[in-house]
Amino acid sequence: MKNISTATLHTHPHGKDIMQILNACINAVEPGNAIRNFVRREKNILQIEDQKYDLNEFDQVTVLGLGKATEAMSLALLDVLGSYPSRGLLIPKQAFTSPASGFTVSPGGHPVPTAASIHAGNSAFDLASTLTEKDLLICLISGGGSALMTSPQRGLQLEDLQALTKLLLACGARVDEINTLRRHLDRVKGGGIAKSVNGARIASLILSDVVANPLEAIASGPTAPDPSTREDALSILKKYDLLAKVPAAILQVLENTPETPKPNDPLFERVQNVLVGSNSLAAEAGLEMAKSLGFETHFLGDTWQGEAREVAKKLCRYFKREYPRPFCWIAGGETTVTLHGRGKGGRNQELALAAAIEMNGLENSMLITLATDGEDGPTDAAGAVVVGESYQRGERLGVNAQAFLSQNDAHSYFEKLGDLLQTGPTGTNVNDLTILFGF
Repeated sequence: MKNISTATLHTHPHGKDIMQILNACINAVEPGNAIRNFVRREKNILQIEDQKYDLNEFDQVTVLGLGKATEAMSLALLDVLGSYPSRGLLIPKQAFTSPASGFTVSPGGHPVPTAASIHAGNSAFDLASTLTEKDLLICLISGGGSALMTSPQRGLQLEDLQALTKLLLACGARVDEINTLRRHLDRVKGGGIAKSVNGARIASLILSDVVANPLEAIASGPTAPDPSTREDALSILKKYDLLAKVPAAILQVLENTPETPKPNDPLFERVQNVLVGSNSLAAEAGLEMAKSLGFETHFLGDTWQGEAREVAKKLCRYFKREYPRPFCWIAGGETTVTLHGRGKGGRNQELALAAAIEMNGLENSMLITLATDGEDGPTDAAGAVVVGESYQRGERLGVNAQAFLSQNDAHSYFEKLGDLLQTGPTGTNVNDLTILFGF
């Protein structure tokens, strides 16, 4: 159990209960648990969900892991497989010691791809290309994989992808829109790994960080069919008025590169994609814990998207209705932030700061935002804790919520209040949770 107290939680009568609820959300989607729930081995028979693989029938068992949960997922998988994997390539956000002989750890860059991402992506493409129909490739896919593993289409440079990513993040594009573009600009995304394995069998274990869990959007779908087209990708650039701003090479690739493999492509007959963890699973675990602690509970769904400060307004309306108390309601999803200032923060902290304005003076209420990976934007915080007194407490400390929100500087605001939620990296990533409490 993580000690994730803040100034408010430390003194709140329900603080310890609230920390138990937050921990329950995170522990439910801990990657090791997710793998063990879906993967079993009895002698030479490996069972993944309802599919059985006779490991003796394969020349090689190769592992490809990518995303923020790579370390925990790979350790759990190797614990189940024992000596069977012949080799593996693991692409995490942060370096760790190779878990076994024959495994290479090649960290990438995030949230904007770096030269390390290119190295990792090209290594993944090369590894997949050496396989044959007599091999089994087990993929471990989790959030962050889109940036961490990048192998640009011919004609694209790293600088082109970096410029595009920064433009998309700054204009508030949704993650599914960003990943639609990535799938059409990269050799390993949009079914690219499945296409390159020369008929090898693939079993992908996927921890979802995308709203509604579309497989093609999680790490940009390296082993999933891509329902989108190059025209869809161009439409996204038009929507955000980016056609004249992106590098010319981006437009050239979108106009000339062959389409990605689609859902009816026969190559996916040899691919098993299994969702092993999701936002709704994390929320349900938190609600179950809350119920056991005496809270009335309700799930507000896992499809909350849009501008963080606008979502905050919608969620705060629930506090103004009459419900039995104490209650714990949880909403899941992934909001966006359109940058207006040069402050520090992330979408969860921005949502919390907007909520502090909406909740000013509201009694017996609390809102907590939580990035399940423990890292909200380029900060060391997962989110923040807000109560009706937060706004006035900020004023007494010399910080005005509205002024800090106008500069997208939520991290500095909640740092002053001592109410940044700092879990540390959790090793998992299934989007964001916003938790509403009434007492």
